[in-house]
Amino acid sequence: MSRDGENVRVRRTRKLLRDALIELIEEHGFDALTVGRITEQAMVSRAAFYRNYRDKYHLVEQIFDDAMDTLLSTVDESVVDRWTGFFDHIAEHERFYRAMLGTGGSSWFAARMRASLARMSTAHLGTPEDDLAPTVLGAMFVQSITWWLEHDRPVPASVIAARSGRMARLIIEEARGWGL
Repeated sequence: MSRDGENVRVRRTRKLLRDALIELIEEHGFDALTVGRITEQAMVSRAAFYRNYRDKYHLVEQIFDDAMDTLLSTVDESVVDRWTGFFDHIAEHERFYRAMLGTGGSSWFAARMRASLARMSTAHLGTPEDDLAPTVLGAMFVQSITWWLEHDRPVPASVIAARSGRMARLIIEEARGWGL
């Protein structure tokens, strides 16, 4: 099989698995899921699953890592544009984030998302990893996302990004007053 044919097949398999994951989280919650249920829903073999992912956590991590890569790869853009792009990604994959951050979701995922955003904030601020400000910023952005989704995205991505950014600036200004 040609390399392009293989890439199409791999992309198709990953899409089917991701779609199945979201449907099952909405129906049963993340914790109740098994690889067997995901592959059955996606109508792909377990072998196909394991060629792409180690387990259900790895599948979720890959989806979120793709979003973080998008956010971090936009270094030429302003901070607001970068966050707007991130919220656009959240909107594009709304079912996934709504499922993972909602009541049937996973506290593991929310914690991982907070930690990733805190690490990004740490790098931006140049503070120690265990500092309070990046931790608060990570939690604030996850809560902004959760609120935005729970309220059916009442404002465009650019507006929630700008509002979240203004709150982040206030936290950063306060933290800098601590001698950062």
